[in-house]
Amino acid sequence: MNATEFVRFVIENLVERPEDVRIKEIEGDSATVLEIEVAKEDTPHVIGRQGRVINALRDVVRALSRRQKKKIVIEVL
Repeated sequence: MNATEFVRFVIENLVERPEDVRIKEIEGDSATVLEIEVAKEDTPHVIGRQGRVINALRDVVRALSRRQKKKIVIEVL
């Protein structure tokens, strides 16, 4: 399972409208950016109180990215 698939799995299980989850993967020279779009009412579920949910997800993805030897950045749009 790569980082994008993992992020999609986690996000789809956090939100009430998983059919509205969109993840765009942008490959760069030194990093990959994952842009996450969810329904407006699901944004608080993804971010969490004081950013705890998204920060935890970023921590796990950072660990995965070390295995792939490429930086992965997560942005919630």
